[in-house]
Amino acid sequence: MRIVCAIAGIVLIFGILLDAFETVVLPRRVQRSFFRLTSWFYRRTWIPYRKLASRIPSRARRENFLGYFGPLSLIFLLILWAAGLIFGFALLQYGAGEHFRLGSEPLTFGVLLYHSGETFFTLGYGDIIPNSGVARALAVIEAGMGFAFLGVVIGYLPTIYSSFSRREIEISLLDARAGSPPSAAELLSRFGNSPQQAVLDQIFKDWERWAAEVLESHLSYPVLSFFRSQHNNQSWLGALVTILDATTLVIAGVDGLRFEQSRITFAMARHAVVDLAQVVNARYAPAGDDRLPAQELNRLRESLAARGVKLREGVAFEEKLSHLRSLYEPYAVAIAANLSITLPPWIHPEKQKDNWQAGPWDRAIQARSLAGRVQSMDDHF
Repeated sequence: MRIVCAIAGIVLIFGILLDAFETVVLPRRVQRSFFRLTSWFYRRTWIPYRKLASRIPSRARRENFLGYFGPLSLIFLLILWAAGLIFGFALLQYGAGEHFRLGSEPLTFGVLLYHSGETFFTLGYGDIIPNSGVARALAVIEAGMGFAFLGVVIGYLPTIYSSFSRREIEISLLDARAGSPPSAAELLSRFGNSPQQAVLDQIFKDWERWAAEVLESHLSYPVLSFFRSQHNNQSWLGALVTILDATTLVIAGVDGLRFEQSRITFAMARHAVVDLAQVVNARYAPAGDDRLPAQELNRLRESLAARGVKLREGVAFEEKLSHLRSLYEPYAVAIAANLSITLPPWIHPEKQKDNWQAGPWDRAIQARSLAGRVQSMDDHF
């Protein structure tokens, strides 16, 4: 029985250390090992959490509730690792060690579990003393691992939040460029008719690099996928899809616009959305809603034309547009369904205020301004 416990402890400790190593130190592959504790943890926690959030009728409150999952999951994952290591070393101590307890009280597995916990967190009360060389060696190793665990916590959390901050800065910048929530129609309307195409190309170049950074950071630290943006109408996936939509239109054909930079940005963004669909374990759903039916395409064409951006006509344009959309939309829709994210439209059904144009005091300020104008007119008459 003791040998079985010792073997189980070794397997458990090795599995947790391997999982932590792949998660924190070597997080660079799309396809990871067959079984990972971290993947199991997120599958078992995110699905019920998402179902619980779906019962909240208010979108703002639902997004706020979903926003807690990312930070909370980090804390509970670290607790899971620590608890697993403590339990594993308790099994090892039970299977291979000899101990003496002050007061000559009987040593049970529960007592050894307590001893393992105080050793891991380097409390060292001294009420349980390892007698054999193996038990002492295990205690030293566990204490050292406790220090290493503290170092992981200190280094891991700032790295996560640094990557999150870099991601969100660019998403906030998209507000004035493509609206809130962003859309391809707004982005091209505001910059597609610029006298110099270099302006639009520079925007696409910046977002090409952003897509590469999102791919690298979210492959390295998949938990970032669960971190929500500060505004309910923004998301990392929404920004990525907006750039894909906009570059797709330019590649398919916009009069007066070259597509060289758009094609490069599209390639990088498409690479990101395909790989990240695997990271979040998204499922292909061929029967998803069409994001751009024929009537919406006509409305998009008319809206852009009214603002000086003319899409090309003909079957060739529509076939190319359809082909390009098929390269990324199924992945984006699957990610959105998995993470409970609302994808941005190609064009808004009605005029939307940008986030920078909205504020909690706007109505009061407008009311005072209107009252002032009325009073001025009364004084004039």
